[in-house]
Amino acid sequence: MPIIQRVRPRLARQNAPALIEALGPGEFEGYASLFSVADGAGDVVAPGAFARSLKSRGPDRVRMLYQHHADEPLGVWETVVEDDKGLYVRGRLNLEVERAADVASLIRQGALNGLSIGFRAIRARRDRATGRRLLNEIDLWEISVVTFPLLQGSEVTAIGRKAREAEMLKRIAHLLRAQHKFTPKET
Repeated sequence: MPIIQRVRPRLARQNAPALIEALGPGEFEGYASLFSVADGAGDVVAPGAFARSLKSRGPDRVRMLYQHHADEPLGVWETVVEDDKGLYVRGRLNLEVERAADVASLIRQGALNGLSIGFRAIRARRDRATGRRLLNEIDLWEISVVTFPLLQGSEVTAIGRKAREAEMLKRIAHLLRAQHKFTPKET
């Protein structure tokens, strides 16, 4: 009878500062769009596509909706920025709104985690070889929490804890920064 051995790959150790920041109740973050990845309709967002819209509109004029329904706002976006990966967002659900409280609970449970953008294409071109549309400039109107995002990977990556847990994490992060004299870079 042959002997089967499993060989585990060696793990590399890297020391890197950890950014520990607690999200408060109703706060969450994630990626509403990813660069250079085709969505279910064949659209591909180019890096920098949101720049002009974000400069003129800012996060306070990008609406946070539920399932793209204009009559169901959930809260406000505090941060909407492009980074190397895509469109990073951080927002705060208004937990006094029944739907927003339900959404927060469903995100915490893992039953709801998709993000999707509502936009108008300003500059785009069709790639004849692939048939995909490359979006070079986008006028961003809204970002919705959705059940099924058109772009796989556009999702909530973290949601805040209850007030007491969030405050404890903030204190721990402050102590660690003080101990290691580490301050995160502003983006």
